Amino acid sequence: MRAVVSRVSAAAVTVDGVVVGEIGAGLLSLVGVGRQDDADAARALARKIHELRIFTGDDGQVSAADLGLPVLVVSQFTLYADTRKGRRPSWQDAAPGETAEPLVEEVVAELRRRGATVATGRFGARMSVSSVNEGPMTLLLEV
Repeated sequence: MRAVVSRVSAAAVTVDGVVVGEIGAGLLSLVGVGRQDDADAARALARKIHELRIFTGDDGQVSAADLGLPVLVVSQFTLYADTRKGRRPSWQDAAPGETAEPLVEEVVAELRRRGATVATGRFGARMSVSSVNEGPMTLLLEV
């Protein structure tokens, strides 16, 4: 699994003009699922997202978990695009929707089990994602 994680001061997801997920300061996590991923990978990715030490606290570098910050999770199959040949991306490494959706839901569930407040996009929908990136700080996580 892969995630592009950004430290944000605000982020939101809109579907058909309606805000379906929104956070203030916290993490925006675009989550992609590969064909070989499973529930263990989803839980490991959630742990990495939640414990990623990219915020400044009284004790130095701290995580969203340490600060009780929310996470906005948005499914993003395009993280598995293969662009090595030609000009047209291949999606063959991305998991099909029926496999990916429960794994994205498992990332969300694991974040919630860990105590995070989680907002989400809508799987499979055409979404508009907005964010105010702080730092800027954006990282690619893989498990």
